[in-house]
Amino acid sequence: MDSFDAGAGGILRQPKAVWATAGASVVAFMGIGLVDPILPSIAQGLNATPGQVSLLFTSYFLITAVAMLLTGFVSSRIGGRRTLLAGLAFVIVFAALAGTSNTVGQLVGFRAGWGLGNALFVSTALAVIVGAAAGGSAAAILLYESALGLGMACGPLLGAVLGNISWRYPFFGTATLMAVGFLCITAFLKEQPRPARKTSVLDPLKALGHGGLASAAVSAFFYNYTFFTVLAFTPFVLNMTPYRSGAVFFAWGVLLAVFSVIVAPRLQARFGSLKVLGGSLVLLAADVLVLGYGDHTTAVVCTILSGAFIGVNNTVYTELALGVSDAPRPVASAGYNFVRWFAAAAAPYFAPRIEEWTDIHVPFVVAAVTAALGALVVVVRRRALTHEAERLEPAHATEDGVTVFAN
Repeated sequence: MDSFDAGAGGILRQPKAVWATAGASVVAFMGIGLVDPILPSIAQGLNATPGQVSLLFTSYFLITAVAMLLTGFVSSRIGGRRTLLAGLAFVIVFAALAGTSNTVGQLVGFRAGWGLGNALFVSTALAVIVGAAAGGSAAAILLYESALGLGMACGPLLGAVLGNISWRYPFFGTATLMAVGFLCITAFLKEQPRPARKTSVLDPLKALGHGGLASAAVSAFFYNYTFFTVLAFTPFVLNMTPYRSGAVFFAWGVLLAVFSVIVAPRLQARFGSLKVLGGSLVLLAADVLVLGYGDHTTAVVCTILSGAFIGVNNTVYTELALGVSDAPRPVASAGYNFVRWFAAAAAPYFAPRIEEWTDIHVPFVVAAVTAALGALVVVVRRRALTHEAERLEPAHATEDGVTVFAN
């Protein structure tokens, strides 16, 4: 992959400001999977049901979805540095408060505040890194993608190690690490130039009036339901100790990172974005179906394997979302992510309830159907989605591919 090789040479030669922002990004992305290994422990510690504990994801991503309309509005007015610091401050406060929770309701509420802070931070971090980087954008983008992958892989490990002592410790640990990131950004990052045009809250919604962008968002909505069924519901199905669950999701995160950064662009260059995305969604649907009906070992293997398909999808979806319309990339990304994050909020809420209404297998059947629906949208709307996506170089895909999580 040419873009990977080009970036690899300059990835280590970056200013302190870039390293400070990238390091804080790792911790921010760790927060997504941090609670995975300790979900059963939280349920036990707070006498809560799986459905109640799963609201940790629902509140987090529901606020994140709404915040997508606000991040561009805020950063275009107060600047990237202040937006990063505001986001970090929210995360520090609410992560620490989460560790003091005495009821699941308190924990869910504090997690929502955490989601607001994370949205402000990660939606701004890529632009800041690219703006402050030396040696061109390729190295900066690769560094950011590496931070994403490292955070997604290490989040479950941190949750497992600290959570094995107490379910409260991962929250305190995150607050501490983010405080270090806050100090580093304060010390090393100078204010970035503000955009010439201020972003309106309604701009992302207006961008969704483009048929191609709306199609990408709807397909990604279905896909995200599948993704977060795996992330939020599977730990209860595996029912493992924090260490074992952390190891499973660490392996899952490693596959996600490798397939997102290295494999997906190679597949796109060979087969084209739409074929890769459609095939990956179908394979993900088959994987989660086997996960739901297999024995415990099969479920572990399928959980880890899903990271590969998720990594491919993450990169390709963002290429489609950001290349299919003529809206500015931050605006298109905000509108696209506004739609898809609602599925990330819905899946953790509905999956345990579907199990209560039916049995343990049906939530994965639903997840397989939603992945297939995502592929169906790609097939039916392929003309709208092909407008720009298929002519983009893989480097353009990876340039914003990280924002599938970041925004």
